[in-house]
Amino acid sequence: MSTPKLYAAREPIFPRRVSGTFRRLKWWIMFVTLGIYYLTPWIRWDRGPNLPDQAVLIDMSSRRFFFFWIEIWPHEFYFVAGLLIMAGLGLFLFTSALGRVWCGYTCPQTVWTDLFILVERWIEGDRNARIRLHRGKWDLRKWRLRLVKWVVWLLIAMATGGAWVFYFTDAPTLARDLFAFTAHPIAYATIVVLTMTTFVFGGFMREQVCIYMCPWPRIQAAMMDPDTLTVAYRDWRGEPRGKQKAEGLGDCIDCMACVNVCPTGIDIRNGQQMECITCALCIDACDGIMDKIGKPRGLIDYMALSDETAERAGKAPKPIWRHVLRPRTLIYTFMWAAIGFALVYALFIRSDIELTVSPVRNPMYVVQSDGAIRNIYDVRLRNKSGSDRRFHLSLISEEILRIQLEGKDGMIIVDVPADSTLLQRVYITARTQDPASSADTTDLRLWVEDLETGDRASRSTTFNGRVQ
Repeated sequence: MSTPKLYAAREPIFPRRVSGTFRRLKWWIMFVTLGIYYLTPWIRWDRGPNLPDQAVLIDMSSRRFFFFWIEIWPHEFYFVAGLLIMAGLGLFLFTSALGRVWCGYTCPQTVWTDLFILVERWIEGDRNARIRLHRGKWDLRKWRLRLVKWVVWLLIAMATGGAWVFYFTDAPTLARDLFAFTAHPIAYATIVVLTMTTFVFGGFMREQVCIYMCPWPRIQAAMMDPDTLTVAYRDWRGEPRGKQKAEGLGDCIDCMACVNVCPTGIDIRNGQQMECITCALCIDACDGIMDKIGKPRGLIDYMALSDETAERAGKAPKPIWRHVLRPRTLIYTFMWAAIGFALVYALFIRSDIELTVSPVRNPMYVVQSDGAIRNIYDVRLRNKSGSDRRFHLSLISEEILRIQLEGKDGMIIVDVPADSTLLQRVYITARTQDPASSADTTDLRLWVEDLETGDRASRSTTFNGRVQ
C-alpha cells in the first residue's frame, strides 16, 4: 500500500468570463474600493497654517491620526480600538446574515485577484485560451504574453505598495522624493515588500491565500446558522442531472458552467464548502444557462438551509427579511450601533485643551529653609486647537497652598503652541509643616483655563506632607 502524500501541487484555476448581476456588482465594488484606496492620500483638507493639509494621514512622527476634520492623539487610541471592534462586529453581522460576503466582494485579496484575472484575460484570452497557453510549450509567443502580463501585474503591485506609504506622510512631497531617490529607505523597503506580496498573492497564489492562509473560513461556521443566506444548489430541483432531454432528469444539464467560473475551483453542487467565498459568480453562470434552455432561474441561488424542507415540499420559502432580521443579527446590529454612538458622542464632547499631572516622587517633597514644604509636579498641557493659546493654571484645595511655575518669574500663565503638547514643571508649596506627621497627604485639583475661549480642564492629585 502506498503512503499518501502530505503535499499536493497546486492545480491552476482559470475562471471563465461571466456576466450578470453579481458580476456587475463585483465590478462596481472593485472600482469603488480601489478608487478609495489609490486616491484618498491625494485629497486635501485645510486645517490651518500649523497642521498638515492631507485629508487622511497617519502621522507617525507626531503620533497622530488625521481623518478630514477629526484628529486622534495617542492618548485617544480608544477611538481606533472602537473602530476595530465595530469592524469585527460588522464582519460578524454580515457573515451571520449573508455568509462570506466580505470574502466574496470586498476582501483585498479578492479585489486584487479579480483585477489580476481581468488583466490576464485581457492579455491571454478567456478560459480555454489560457488553458491551451498553460499546457503549451514555452515558445516566443508564450514568453511574450507572460512577460507582458507579469509587467502589468508588477505595475499594479507597485501602485498598491506606493499608495500605502502615501498614507503615512504628505503624498505630493513623498512622490517627489521617491522619483528623485531622496526618500527615506523605509519608504522604499515598504513599497518593495507590498509590491512583492501583492504580485505573488494576487497573481500566483490566489485561491490558496483564501483556503490555506486566511483563518476566516475556519471561523465563519461559528457565525452562521440554518437561517444564514448563502450560495447553494437546489439539488431537489436539479438532480438527477444530465445533458439529454430524458424523462425524470432535473434542470441541471451538467454543463459545468458553475465550476468553470468559480475563482476557487469548487463545484457548488457538492454542497457548502470551506473554499466557497460566496462571490455568487456561479449564480450568474447558472442563470445564464437556465435562460438559454428555457428553465426558471434560481437553480443556484442565495438561500437558507432552514428553507430546504419547505422548498422540497413545493412551498414558498420565508421572506428574505425574516432571515436577515433575526435575534442574532439584531444583537450584532445593536452592539455595533451602540459602540458607534459612544464613539461619536465621545468625539463631540472632548475638549481642545487637556492636561496630565505627574508628581515627582524623588524626593517625595522638599523642606525649605523657612520650614515650608514643597511638592514638584510635571504638568503636560495639550493644545489641540489650530492656533497658539495662553493657559492659566490654578489649584483648589482645602488647605492653603501656593502654586509657582518653573521659569515664569511668578506668572502662572503658559503659552502653548498650536496643536502641540508642552511639559511644564510646577511647584506647589505649603506654608508650614508638622514634623511629627510629615507622611500625610492633602488632596488638591489643578485647573487649566484657556484665556481666549474660557475652556477649562482639571486633574486631581495629592500633596505630600502634613499642612497646618
